Amino acid sequence: MISTQRDVCLDMDRHLLLLLLLWSSGVQADEDHPDSAVIARLVGGASRCAGALEILYEGQWKPAWVFPSNPKTSDIICEHLDCGSAVSARNKGTNSSTLFIGGACVQGLNRLNSFCAVPYVRSTTTLDITCSGVPHRSTEFVRLVGGASRCEGTLELNYLSEWRPVKDYRWDREAAAAVCKHLDCGSAVSVGSRKHSVTSITSLPSVWRISGDCFSGSALRHCIRKGISTSVLHVTCSDSVRLLNGSSLCSGRLQVKSNQSWSSVCEADFDRQDAEVVCRELGCGPPSVLQGALYGEVEAPVWNKEFQCGGHESALLNCRSSGSARSSCSPGKAVGLTCLDSLAQPIIILTSMDGVSEAQQQGFQVSKGSSFTVSCSIQPQYPGGSFHLTFTSSDTKNNYTQPAVNHSANFPFPAAEPAQQGNYSCVYQVHVSSHKLSSESHLLSVTVSASPQTGGRWADGV
Repeated sequence: MISTQRDVCLDMDRHLLLLLLLWSSGVQADEDHPDSAVIARLVGGASRCAGALEILYEGQWKPAWVFPSNPKTSDIICEHLDCGSAVSARNKGTNSSTLFIGGACVQGLNRLNSFCAVPYVRSTTTLDITCSGVPHRSTEFVRLVGGASRCEGTLELNYLSEWRPVKDYRWDREAAAAVCKHLDCGSAVSVGSRKHSVTSITSLPSVWRISGDCFSGSALRHCIRKGISTSVLHVTCSDSVRLLNGSSLCSGRLQVKSNQSWSSVCEADFDRQDAEVVCRELGCGPPSVLQGALYGEVEAPVWNKEFQCGGHESALLNCRSSGSARSSCSPGKAVGLTCLDSLAQPIIILTSMDGVSEAQQQGFQVSKGSSFTVSCSIQPQYPGGSFHLTFTSSDTKNNYTQPAVNHSANFPFPAAEPAQQGNYSCVYQVHVSSHKLSSESHLLSVTVSASPQTGGRWADGV
């Protein structure tokens, strides 16, 4: 037995450097191989959740050996197979050569990946695992923390018994709506990023990387990854109102939450001013359609008082209500509401013929006398509209207006002067159904230098 262990250790020498590189670059490697999840299985046991570990490698099933093996590594493998947690794990002999998988690589990524596997022809050892067979189905795997209520804050996920914030990677309100629904909150109001202040590379917060479309699916364990980031996801859900069965996040049958229960609202107890408050509370544009049974009939329980909003309130439950209670609601009279979709944020970009350089503190630089153009654009939502370019400096404020053509507009400046040094922003305005909607871009800071700058050809303020 001693000589066999010694031979195994000697045989590992040629692979040691490669394995160390794999282990130490686990998170970095995951960034470069987003689709590298592989199929694994356990064979020869009493069920699919017990037996010798095999990996599908280059189109063939191969026995696999994990070294060093420990309870966390085995738990990750069981989790990958949707088999709960590991009950036992042991090394077992096999008649064929095995794949060598660095256990530290698996732990670093919290999943199995093809680049963790190394063909190891002299080993005849495989890992035999018995999993509990009970998939993890904890309802408490997502939460919002640090906000004014449990329906607002930094999004955190609990994966493999570890809570971490989520990086803001390809998330939108549609994806955030899945989070709000899981938490039994109202509709998704907003989704954005928050920055962590860090003093050194070692103080970067650990995060889970997962795209929004994966969260709303069923394969969470296959696309979640470890990482570090200064930018994390912030989600705001409504505390007490939601729209169901609509064609967008800003349409549907209205429900109100009180005493931990969602209630339908009767059409007779709701008017245009009430609708103004709901649409604003949900981060949508003004109401365009208010009609009973537009998105389904009333369902019990039913809100039993009339809302009496003035139209200026920040939330529906902040409105006054009638003193008398309504005992019934006619069939088909549930409030159906369509709000205009809120405008996306415009994008502002600066281009210059002689190049633009980006400075982290001073902003973007153009050389004196050179031409530059500020471009405004927005994703297509409504036809027409106009862009207003706002310029502000310590002693000046100017506005320039251009019609939106193909959802964009250009503002050329033929010769940069010191007086054009300051902050620029794009404001998009459009009239929809007698309502005026507007949205403003991020600020773009511009400095004018005395000499030509070298650098890239464009810069943006998003």
